[in-house]
This record gives sequence, C-alpha cells and structure tokens, in this order.
Amino acid sequence: MNLEKKVMEAMKIAMKAKNQDDLRALRAIKSAILLAKTEKGARGELTEEKEIALLQKLLKQRNDSFKIFKEQKRKDLAEKEATEIVVIKKFLPAQLSEEQIENVLKEIVFKLGASSMKDMGKVMGMASKTFSGKADNSIVSKIVKSLLS
Repeated sequence: MNLEKKVMEAMKIAMKAKNQDDLRALRAIKSAILLAKTEKGARGELTEEKEIALLQKLLKQRNDSFKIFKEQKRKDLAEKEATEIVVIKKFLPAQLSEEQIENVLKEIVFKLGASSMKDMGKVMGMASKTFSGKADNSIVSKIVKSLLS
C-alpha cells in the first residue's frame, strides 16, 4: 500500500473519531503528496524513496517550527507542531539507534578505505543511500565526523 492510500485510510479514521489534530497533519501530508505528484517530471506517481524524502521534509519543517515556537514561548503553536510530528513519524520507517548507525558507518568507512575528513563526501553519499529514511542525516554526519577525525 502506497503512502497516499495509507494517509487516506488514516484520514477516514481521524474523521470518524473527530480527531482534528491528526486530521490537520494528515491533510498536510496529503497536500504535499498531491503537490509532488503534479510537479514537472513526476508523471503522477511517487517512488517509495520520494515518499520518504517528502515525509522527512515535512518532519524537518515541523521540528524547526516547534523549536522556534518553543523559543518564543508560544506553547499553543508548539503543541500543534508536536502533534503533527507524531502523526508524520507514524508513516516513516523505524529509525535506527546511534549504535546501529555507527556500526553500519564503520563498515562503509572500511569498504571505501576512508581515512580522513577529505573522504567525508564519499562516506556521506553512500550512507545517505544506505540510511534512506531510517536515520537523521545530522546524526549520521556527526558520527561520520567522529569516525574520520
């Protein structure tokens, strides 16, 4: 079942339960899917990788907004963003722990023969393909830097 169908099913459930918070987040996901499907060159379909990238983009936007609202002491808006974050995370693959990420990165560094920060681009390129949707790139980057320095 593709992402759009999953979101539509979740929307039906949220509507029946009259859960406005979940419904708002689901509508945002659906809107982003429709926009992505109508982009030039999309041909009306999204690959699983594009769906994950779309969800990660939405999640990053919500996290950034949450931090800003929290800094500005706008608790009401921060709570809305937090509920949307929870809903969006339901559609993403399970995230790997830092220990699991580090173990895989050690293998990648060994395979590529990376030994210094000059090789970070190669390692990050392979890591982003390996961890697509399963790990936050900022965490991956931090671990790669510690392994290469």
